Amino acid sequence: MAFEFRRLSVVLLMAALPVAFGSCSSTPRDPSVNAGANRADVYPDITAIVSAETQQMSDEQAAANGESLAALAKRRSAGQISDAEYRRQLAELQALRENHGKATLSEIEGTN
Repeated sequence: MAFEFRRLSVVLLMAALPVAFGSCSSTPRDPSVNAGANRADVYPDITAIVSAETQQMSDEQAAANGESLAALAKRRSAGQISDAEYRRQLAELQALRENHGKATLSEIEGTN
């Protein structure tokens, strides 16, 4: 009886192995072409001139803004303006710094 039990267990094991190994295999992938751009024959042009999306600050504007900030700091250190006036102008410039990016982005996107 023990011999028959071993023989039966081997037969059952042999029958179960293909099912077990079959469940481990993955489904075959669809051999489709990549939907992205085909750039096999084209090299990117890195010498093209890139233009900005919005008007950029000119060198003159940057110099003028730097000079006005330097003049503000100089007038404060010399005592020519009050602390309250300095803080008011500083708050105005900081508000411009905080809101300018958002305003420009909404202008670019066309939202108000």
